[in-house]
Amino acid sequence: MPEGPELHLASRFVNEACGGLVFGGCVEKSPISRNPEVPFESSAYRISASARGKELRLTLSPLPGAQPPQEPLALVFRFGMSGSFQLVPRDMLPPHAHLRFYTAPPGPRLALCFVDIRRFGHWDLGGEWQPGRGPCVLLEYEQFRENVLQNLADKAFDRPICEALLDQRFFNGIGNYLRAEILYRLRIPPFEKARTVLEALQQRRPGAKATGRRSGRRTLLPFEPGCGAMACQA
Repeated sequence: MPEGPELHLASRFVNEACGGLVFGGCVEKSPISRNPEVPFESSAYRISASARGKELRLTLSPLPGAQPPQEPLALVFRFGMSGSFQLVPRDMLPPHAHLRFYTAPPGPRLALCFVDIRRFGHWDLGGEWQPGRGPCVLLEYEQFRENVLQNLADKAFDRPICEALLDQRFFNGIGNYLRAEILYRLRIPPFEKARTVLEALQQRRPGAKATGRRSGRRTLLPFEPGCGAMACQA
């Protein structure tokens, strides 16, 4: 299942692959998708992307003079279990391409496709991040850390750390494979109470059972920059 790093890489792919392309026409949805239609049409527009946790925002921006006159439109995607973006020739659409954005002539005839084999992925119009999700663990590290430490009294941290790490209010972007990697690399027992594992960070000192790795003269705790378990934030 795509998690924070995969969404981040997908946004980079869209920006790098589509940065020099001009798109045109209508946005096309497959007839079998239950996601909403995208009411956007422009003779010339560009596509850009940004990611936050387990969500990706795609922005369609008409170029000056494009017809019909149209305001920029943003969509927020959640990839479900198998979502991804692919840029392909227009006449070679992959199976399960449920949303398609076509380039405008005279350039190469290409299509940016949201491909989702299992159809658990979803997109919403409007461009708003899903309410209730915390700061991104990759791109908003300081806000993410502060959000966790200021809310350690929340009952979510009564649960085992292996369960708490899936709470997107605090760990937006963490999923099954990342929590397993984090706990394994830091040698944290998965059923240790989450508050016990994390409360040492409030005082900026290792706890009695801290098992972070050494960096110079100090032990790095879970979710501190430089800790091997969060190397993906670089």
